[in-house]
Formats: sequence, C-alpha cells, structure tokens
Amino acid sequence: MASSHPPTSNSNIPDYEYLDVNTKPFHIGSFRNEWLNRLKPSDYSYQRDDDDTFDANFMKEMGVGAETMAELKSICSPDSLRCHPEGQQPDTELVPPEPMLQTLIQRKKRQDHRANQKMSKNRHDLYADELERLIVGRKPESTADIIPEGEIVLTINVYYPITSERINTSRPHMSLLMTGSHSLAELRDAICCVSDLQVCGEFSNTPDLAPDFISKDLFKSSFFFFEGVFYNDMRFPECQDISKTTIEWAKARNYPAFTQAKMEDTRFMDLTIKVGFPYLYCHQGDCEHLVIITDIRLAHKSDCLDKKLYPLLIRKDRLLTQKCTVCHLFIGRWFTTNDQYAPSDPCLFCDKCFRALHYDAAGNKLGEFLAYPYVDQGAFN
Repeated sequence: MASSHPPTSNSNIPDYEYLDVNTKPFHIGSFRNEWLNRLKPSDYSYQRDDDDTFDANFMKEMGVGAETMAELKSICSPDSLRCHPEGQQPDTELVPPEPMLQTLIQRKKRQDHRANQKMSKNRHDLYADELERLIVGRKPESTADIIPEGEIVLTINVYYPITSERINTSRPHMSLLMTGSHSLAELRDAICCVSDLQVCGEFSNTPDLAPDFISKDLFKSSFFFFEGVFYNDMRFPECQDISKTTIEWAKARNYPAFTQAKMEDTRFMDLTIKVGFPYLYCHQGDCEHLVIITDIRLAHKSDCLDKKLYPLLIRKDRLLTQKCTVCHLFIGRWFTTNDQYAPSDPCLFCDKCFRALHYDAAGNKLGEFLAYPYVDQGAFN
C-alpha cells in the first residue's frame, strides 16, 4: 500500500524551476554532500579495479559463472580482433580495402569522406582538437596536484558582452571547467575580454609611443552577481565597489535588499545558484557578460585531474577579424576621427596603411586628425 504522505522535498537537490531551462536555487556544497552521502567511495574513486575484482563484479552483475566468464574473455580479447596474419606487425594507419570489422568499416568510410573533401580543417578547429587531446584523462606528475576524489566540477559558459548587434549573443564566447574549490576571483582572471586590452588615449602625435598600461591594469574593479549578492573584486588597493550605485538605486525604490561579498573570499562551493540561469559579470565600468553554469557533477577518472591546469578552457568561439578599410588585407590596428585622408569617420586602418597615409618618411604628422589604438575582437581567436 502506497504511503499517504507526499515525498519530502530536499532543497539541496536541484529541481527544475522551468522545465529544460533552469533549476531552482540550491547550495553547491550541500549538493556535493548529498552525492557523497548516497554514493560508495568506490563509485567516484579514481582507482581502477584489478582484473580479479573486475571479473568478480562482472559475474555478479551479469549472473554468469566462471566458465562463461573465461569464454567471454577469450572471444572478446583484443588479440582475437585482428585482420592480419598472426605474428605480423600491422600498419595502424592502413585500412584493408574490404574490411570485415565494423570499426574498420566505419574508419574506411570516414577516410574516404575526408579524401573527397576539398577543404581541410582551419587552424581554429585544429587547435580545438589538440586542446581536447591534451586534457582528456590527463594525470598530474605530482600526486599533490591531483584533484581530490569527490570534488565538484562545474561547466561555465561566458557570453559576449552585449555591445554590438552583429554579434550573435546566443553562443558563448568561452566555456570553462572549474572545481568547487576555485574562487570567483579565479574565474574573473580566466575570462578573456577585448575591452580589457584596450589602450586609453590619443596617439596621433606619438604613434610609436608604447602605452604603459592597458585597461585591465588601470580599471581593476569588477563584480559577479549571483542570486541577489554582488561579489566584488577587492584584491587591489585601487579596486572600487562598483555595485554600490546599483544597491543604493534599488534600495531607494523599495526593491528587495541586495548583499555584498568579496569574490576572492568566495568559492563556488559556497554559492547558492540555479543551473541554466543567466548571471552577470561586469567589468570596465559597463562591459557586461552573461555567465551561465550549465552543469555540476563529481570529478571522475577520465577527467583532466591536474588541478594546475584549471580553470580549464574546453571551448572558445571565434570572430571574423576587422580588416583595414584601405587594403582589406591586414587586421585593423588604428581608428581615426576628423581625418581628411579617410573615406569615413571614424575609419579603421592597419598599421602599414595608417603610417603611409598620415606620416611622411621622417615620421612627421601630416594634417590634422585624431588616432586611437584599436584591439580587434578576434584577438583571442
């Protein structure tokens, strides 16, 4: 007979707030503890079972005897899966013309398909493939650098700032893996944004003068906003609380009270969040990114277990670079205003065209114009 009492809800276990969209808020550290309380240590251990233990567990699960197990191991042994004479060393790159194994049949189809393709992978796709090969299942050289068993791993998508209509903001700029022991400050340092690289100032009179700083060095204030809490970066003396204005504005209009904390003192394990819900990262005053945590799970043995490599970049989007208005070949490095030599105002120039049109052979400025360094949005491609 079914119980008449409804099942008790646990706020530490995420449940959907909107189906297939985002969960209700839950505490990440408590969610991890719920998993560890329900699982056996062997379920999330990095250690692989020895052959005898594996055979015993397999026979128990499948309900077979030792004789059947020995027959299965003999038939499914890798030594029996060959299409070359015994004792002959095979060429692993060569696929027989008429293979019988399904794995070789599929491999031959892929090779034939690639041979018929005229275009090869570009450098961005090759970089992504190489990145995956380097990190999957990677173990650290020192045991002190291994991620502890039972650690939480989060998948975080960071989106482009909403500053240009031509950028499709529905795709993430970058995807990162981070552990529950990481602080929000480490996430902030891992986020790459072109606005951090901008150089402030007008350099038409001194184009060869290298700037002493970029925007990230000068304007270090930033914050994350998660579930009503502003997490401010206060690691440096020049950092300011840029969330104060928003908090005072909300308070004057009787909105729910917001609280504050330091991002360098806050670990992901301490956060209460919704999976799939868009949160805010703000830096450089008004450069705003959406941050979405898309997955939270326990680390497993096939993960990259070297904690020195985290935050771990697993995906990076790329943008088309902006070419010079004159030559249409090189990436723009300068943009000018009030420029009598330019076809438009403002106008983008590569370094070569900029100097050829605006300076004589001795480097003297020709005419009146204003010139500003430009950092292309494809700088992180």
